[in-house]
Amino acid sequence: MKPPICVICYKEFTDSDEGGLVYFEKSKSDERWIKAMKVEGLTGHPPYADWFCEKHFMAAKELSKLTLIEAMEILKEKFSEDLL
Repeated sequence: MKPPICVICYKEFTDSDEGGLVYFEKSKSDERWIKAMKVEGLTGHPPYADWFCEKHFMAAKELSKLTLIEAMEILKEKFSEDLL
């Protein structure tokens, strides 16, 4: 798994009160990744999930029915001032 660093503002955090992991709708490529990982017996950070700090978590969670790519387009526009 990737360490808890917000994908929007790159804030690092350790406590769940400071943010969390959001799982998004799986795309076709995400499904292929899942199958490949099972075949190889591997584990890893899923490509359809990412970390968000407390400032960005709820907005990301509200978009979890979208794919991560779709959600990130919206979030980057909404939080453009937070992007590094």
